[in-house]
Amino acid sequence: MRIGGFQKLSLVDYPGKVSCIVFTIGCDFRCPCCYVPQLVLPEKKLKEISINEIFSFLQKNKGLNEAVVITGGEPTLHPDLPEFIRRVKTMGYSVALETNGTNFRMLKNLVEEKLVNYVELDIKNRLDFEKYDLTVGGVLTKELFENVKKSIKLLLKGKVAYEFRTTVMKEFHTVEDIVEIAKAIKGAKVYYLQNVRTDVEVIGKKGFTPIDEETLKKIIKEASNFVKVVKR
Repeated sequence: MRIGGFQKLSLVDYPGKVSCIVFTIGCDFRCPCCYVPQLVLPEKKLKEISINEIFSFLQKNKGLNEAVVITGGEPTLHPDLPEFIRRVKTMGYSVALETNGTNFRMLKNLVEEKLVNYVELDIKNRLDFEKYDLTVGGVLTKELFENVKKSIKLLLKGKVAYEFRTTVMKEFHTVEDIVEIAKAIKGAKVYYLQNVRTDVEVIGKKGFTPIDEETLKKIIKEASNFVKVVKR
């Protein structure tokens, strides 16, 4: 598994637990608003972190850290992800996975084998192919799109703790778009909305525009008819 970053302490990335974060290299999307281009774009030269370094840290910090959050990039692109997680779990850590949902088979196996304790699925836009394709950088295929929808349905079955979230911006999202997402995940325990960041380098053009406060309030009010919406 290719690892491009390691954050040794987080108090917010795993609900209720002190965690560390593993950042994998590589992604099948090219979201223009993505703020980790060094993990996504092949042309970016990034010094990799050895797996041995990760496990050395985990061994030394048993009892301090409680969980490992695996994000990216897109972690499910790595065939050896399950084996990595098994090693983490044998050390007594809880595991959270952040994913875009495009590798349904991998996600399903991780859930069924109880390798993940928490899943955070990033829904990019309403479940309309053209809208979704635009938001992920024009690389969407029918297979990937179907996998995203199947991954959402899998989590809604409640076999593992999970959350859905969307990063919103004026360039890609309307009130109606977010309401349609809320309808699609009706019954979910929580749906997080976070405004696009404007202080970092992104894959696409700079200058993505956060949703203004009044519009965000309208979105939350209307979407809350279908699911609990929380602003981050």
